[in-house]
Parts: sequence; structure tokens; C-alpha cells
Amino acid sequence: MGLIRKELHPAEINRLADSLRALAHPARLMILAKIAESPTCICIDLSREIGLAQATVSGHLKALKEIGIIRGSVAKNSMCYCIDQEQLAALRQNILQMLDGLAKRESLNCE
Repeated sequence: MGLIRKELHPAEINRLADSLRALAHPARLMILAKIAESPTCICIDLSREIGLAQATVSGHLKALKEIGIIRGSVAKNSMCYCIDQEQLAALRQNILQMLDGLAKRESLNCE
């Protein structure tokens, strides 16, 4: 795919697209699942848990933090990650609004 010309699209569409791009990676979905399994912030070695190099996991965590879906804080000598429930709820709402809007539109018979 080529260059994304964000200036052509409304800011809310760009934010949603950025979030969906960040979530469209299986490793990131696994990381979120591992974080969600824990009732508290997770401080384990995610790289060991999902079988990826630590640098790779760090890159994925950075992408998830950039869209605001997770938060990280320092706990003793390690990072503690948890899902930002407010951001998750907002993202869920935005996705549902987009899909509901698409579902309500009548489409031409494209056979």
C-alpha cells in the first residue's frame, strides 16, 4: 500500500484507522490478551510468554501505548502494563459507530 494522505480525511477517521492498524497484528492481539488475563497490571516477561524477542515485544507495546489502549508505569525495576479501560471503551464505541453507519446504508446490488 502506498502513502497515506491523512490530510484528505477527517481527524476522527485518521485516529480510528491508526488504532485499527495498531490492532491488526497478531502479536499485539496476543499481548493484549496476556495483559487482559491479569486482574492487575502485568509485570511478567511478555517476550517469554508469547515467544518473541524482547525488542520485538517492546516495539509492539510502544505501538499499543501510542494509540492509548495500554498504559505503562514503573514498578520497582520493571514496567507494569495494563489496559486503559476508558480508551478501550472509547475505541469500541468508535468502531461500533463506524460499523453501524455502514450497516445502515443501503448498498447497490453488486452481483
